[in-house]
Amino acid sequence: MTSDASTAAPSQEEGAAPRTEAGARSADERRRARRSRRYRWDVKWSPYAFIAPFFLFFIAFGLFPLLYTGWASLHRVELGTPTDMEWVGLRNFSRLWDDEFFWNALRNTFTIGLLSTVPQLLMALGIAHLLNYRLRGSMFFRVAILTPYATSVAAATLVFVLMFSRTDHGMINWGLGFVGIDAVDWQNGDWTAQFAVSTIVIWRWTGYNALIYLAAMQAIPHDLYESAALDGASRWQQFRHVTVPSLRPTILFTCVVSTIGATQLFGEPLLFSQGASPTGGSDHQFQTLGLYLYEQGWFNQHLGRSSAIAWTMFLILVLIGLVNWAIGRRIRKSA
Repeated sequence: MTSDASTAAPSQEEGAAPRTEAGARSADERRRARRSRRYRWDVKWSPYAFIAPFFLFFIAFGLFPLLYTGWASLHRVELGTPTDMEWVGLRNFSRLWDDEFFWNALRNTFTIGLLSTVPQLLMALGIAHLLNYRLRGSMFFRVAILTPYATSVAAATLVFVLMFSRTDHGMINWGLGFVGIDAVDWQNGDWTAQFAVSTIVIWRWTGYNALIYLAAMQAIPHDLYESAALDGASRWQQFRHVTVPSLRPTILFTCVVSTIGATQLFGEPLLFSQGASPTGGSDHQFQTLGLYLYEQGWFNQHLGRSSAIAWTMFLILVLIGLVNWAIGRRIRKSA
């Protein structure tokens, strides 16, 4: 009996071992299945989680204000009672057609944008062309031209206010007096005030656009320059016939971005008038659309009118975008 029992016991242990190994394999397979499922979920949904904060902030601070101002532009609503809305339809938009201050602000925005964009992009193109050659300390110059962009708008504008001071103590008038030219009242003149505001924009954004042009120039194949040099083209001819045609998409991009920035111009003209009021000078001589919107909404407390101005600016930007798309499509077809 004893010998039979002792011989039967090992058979039970041998039978339990396969069952344990099978259970372990099953548990491993379940863990691998869970890990595989989590991996598939991670690959599928992680990109959406990464971009979700942008869309949440865009909805909160971009889409909602856009829709709310569109709704407010169809009502008569005051700043003191934002929930008390009276439906007026397109009345706020139609009033802009007869508003001389709106057209003055639109004209000033266009003039300042033209005075600042054209010299700015031409200077940026020239600076980028110089930096594209091998210069000693080129990295220092690239960082230096970007310094104005990193400077605070308030700090830069206040410095320019001192430079364009109406008295002889201003640096600009001092320089003019040094060569025998009378002092200029920069803030109270029409063209002088717009020119002064444009110089602030030029100073801040020239280096930024120069770096964009420089990056695009470095992507141009050197074979094109070598072929032009073998044909006897000078550096100026290479710049005209190789560099500029290759930069046409980039130039178009900077033109559109600079135009959009000029349409939204606000900080420079406001601080140039030393922040006293958003009228843009004693005779509204450098009041932009941004300043006029600010005046209607926060000084006159007409939120409906200011919302209509905001949507008019938005439609102007959409029109600029469509023009950019049409020109870009034509450039791609001709290339």
